[in-house]
Amino acid sequence: MIDSLRLDLVLLLTILLIGCAQQENSTTSNKTAAPILQVFNWNNYIAPETVHRFEALCECQVEQDYYSDNEEMLAKLAAGATGYDLIVPTGNAMDTLIRQGVLIPLNKALLPNLKNIHPAYLKTIFDPTNQYSVPYAYTLTLVGFNKNKIHELSLPTDTWAIIFEPEYLQKIKGRVTVLDSPRELMAAALIYLGYSANDQDESHWNQAKELIIRAKPYWAAFSNTSYIREIAIGDLWVVHGYSNDLFQAAMDAKKTQRHFEIDSAIPKQGAVMSLDSMVLHKSGKHLDITHQFINYMLEGKNSAELTNLIGSGNPNLEAKQFIRPELISNKAIFPDEDTLSRLEMITDLDHKQRRILSRMWTEIKLR
Repeated sequence: MIDSLRLDLVLLLTILLIGCAQQENSTTSNKTAAPILQVFNWNNYIAPETVHRFEALCECQVEQDYYSDNEEMLAKLAAGATGYDLIVPTGNAMDTLIRQGVLIPLNKALLPNLKNIHPAYLKTIFDPTNQYSVPYAYTLTLVGFNKNKIHELSLPTDTWAIIFEPEYLQKIKGRVTVLDSPRELMAAALIYLGYSANDQDESHWNQAKELIIRAKPYWAAFSNTSYIREIAIGDLWVVHGYSNDLFQAAMDAKKTQRHFEIDSAIPKQGAVMSLDSMVLHKSGKHLDITHQFINYMLEGKNSAELTNLIGSGNPNLEAKQFIRPELISNKAIFPDEDTLSRLEMITDLDHKQRRILSRMWTEIKLR
């Protein structure tokens, strides 16, 4: 009788254990079955809370890989990286991807919120019919400065002359940095000389190169990242930098209660705008979810969260009502119509032009 009871208990426990195991396997299977949206993006280029809400909405997971510049992104893809549903390239890099035939055309019937994009940011030179791209955010390349120090020195901030002319540079020698980017720095020099940022005349390139070489002894460094901290703590007084970086520097200086303000300005000669767009890569596996994500990001509130987070420019008209007023009034983030007409997007170069620019850049660095 006792042995029979023990046998019954053993059987009962076995049944319970099998049931628990099956339930655990079922739960694990359900988690595994959740689709994963693979995004290749700039670092810190989407607010975490925006991602979390979308994951709950679509019952999926969003995984991101990051790149620090377009060249890194293109190189990784060229080396065979696959599986990305969504990529967020800048215009000239998007042009490269389109020519390589690695992007999938959008199904605009699945993107009703596309109507929220300001017409000025549609129909770009890279994708005139927006067959492949949806504008996401933009940055401007401009002059950032220590407002107190520059006022004290009576220096102009509305012109590229402050980073190119010895007349002004001698007052701030060693306190200036420029971007470590041949396209961006040459664009600033060309614009200052009265040419287009995309001028392809080699003689004009040589003029820009000589302008840069003349100014170089006054600069502290070529920098793409460290300038953010250095201007925020007061080590730098003037920088050639990106609008969202300078927004971050201004916030950092304010939070740490520095005795100065960081400000920025779009030079009167014009400046470069870099428009980043959402595109579909042919190696992606979740077209429906990716379209759902793009349409979700086109909702005003969701789009606004990025601008409120990092101070990026925003092409979404519906987002403005959700963006902090001090950002809306900042012309370095939201340029007016007159300023917009003086902004240019950098276009791609052919192989010959790349070689010429590379040779010039080497000469600039060695001089």
